[in-house]
Amino acid sequence: MSQIPVAKPVLDEREVEAVRRVILSGWVTQGPEVAAFEEEFADFVGAAHACAVSNCTTALHLALMAVGVTAGDEVITVSHSFIATANAIRYCGAVPVFVDIEREGFNIDPDLIESAITPRTKAIICVHQLGMPCDLRRVVEIASRRSIPVIEDAACATGSEIFWKGRWEKIGKPHGDIACFSFHPRKVVTTGDGGMLTTANPEYDRKFRLWRQHSMSVNDTVRHGSRQVIYESYPEVGYNYRMTDLQAAVGREQLKRLPEIVARRRELAEMYRRSFDAASGIGLPIEPSWARSNWQSFCVELPNGWDQRAIMQALLDRGISTRRGIMNSHLEQAYAGTGSHRVATGMQNSLRAQDRTIILPLFVQMTDVEVSQVASALQSAPVYLEPATV
Repeated sequence: MSQIPVAKPVLDEREVEAVRRVILSGWVTQGPEVAAFEEEFADFVGAAHACAVSNCTTALHLALMAVGVTAGDEVITVSHSFIATANAIRYCGAVPVFVDIEREGFNIDPDLIESAITPRTKAIICVHQLGMPCDLRRVVEIASRRSIPVIEDAACATGSEIFWKGRWEKIGKPHGDIACFSFHPRKVVTTGDGGMLTTANPEYDRKFRLWRQHSMSVNDTVRHGSRQVIYESYPEVGYNYRMTDLQAAVGREQLKRLPEIVARRRELAEMYRRSFDAASGIGLPIEPSWARSNWQSFCVELPNGWDQRAIMQALLDRGISTRRGIMNSHLEQAYAGTGSHRVATGMQNSLRAQDRTIILPLFVQMTDVEVSQVASALQSAPVYLEPATV
C-alpha cells in the first residue's frame, strides 16, 4: 500500500546544482550565499533587514534578547504552539505567560492579552499557527498602547499575507517589531533546517548579526578577505547560531519557487474544503477575510466524542499519515515545575484544539485524487468514540 505522508519538501535538481556550486566554491559556512539569501528574503517580504540563523528557535531567542527580555521578565504567548516558542522564553530566564487561543481558529485571542499584562511583561510573542496569520492589527494595537514589543513567531508562515492598512502585505514585513521564520522540512520553504529574522530596526539587526557568530567583532568573511592581519575580539557572550552557505543556496532556489508553491497549496486546501460533506460534522479551518494563508497545514476538528488516536490509526491503516492537533506546552513535563510558566486565562480552546483536531496530508506533489482519498477515508472511517471517563 502506498503511503500518503503528511508533508513532503519540494526539492529537485535546482537545489542539487545550487549545493554543488557552493561545494566547488570552497566556501561552505556562512558567507556570500547567506548574504544573498538574506537580501532576497528581505526583498520578498518587504523588510528592511533580514538575518539568517540556524533555525527558528534560535531566531526567537535572539529576538527576545534584542527587545531586552532577561531573567525574571514575563512574555505573553500561547501554550498552543510547538514547545520551541515557550523554550526560547525560558532560554532568557524569563517566564512564559500563557493565554488561550480563539474559538474559531488556532491563534492567540487578542481579547485575553490585556488582562495578562503585568509590570513584568517585556514582550508578546504571537504565533501564526499552521501558516494562518493571527489578528496582528489588534495585537499590535494593544502592545503599542502599553509600549510592549511584539515578536511574530512566523515559523510556519513564509508566503502568508495579511491585509494591512489597505493593501496585502507579506508576513515578515514585519508588522510587529521582529518576525521569526523556520526553514525546517515540514515548512513551506526548507533549507534542511534554518531560520530568519526580519525587522525594520537596524539596531536589532546589528545585534542579531553580532550574537549569531559568537559576538565576534569582525566576521570571518571580512577577516579572510583582508590583506592585513586582523585580530578579532569578543566583547560579549554570543552564540553559534549561523546558517551555512550550503543551506542558503538551497533557500535561494526555494524562494524562487515560493509563489507557485503557495498557489498550489491554496488549490489543495480549497479542494479539501469542497471534498468534505457538511453532514459529516468535520470542522474545517477558517481563513479570515483579512488573511491569506500559505496552508502550511490543513487541520480539521473531529466531531464531539470521536477518539482522536483511534481515527488517526484507522487512517494510517489505510496508508494515510496524519498528526494530532498542535501541542500545549503547559501540559508537558518540562513545564511541570513551579515558576516554569504562568497560565493567565482558561485554556479550554487550546485543550480542545490539541485533543480534537488532526492535521491532514498537504504537500505540493499531492494529486487531486489523493486529496479525495484522504477526505473520503476520514468521512468513512469507523466512528471511534472516546473511552468513557469515570
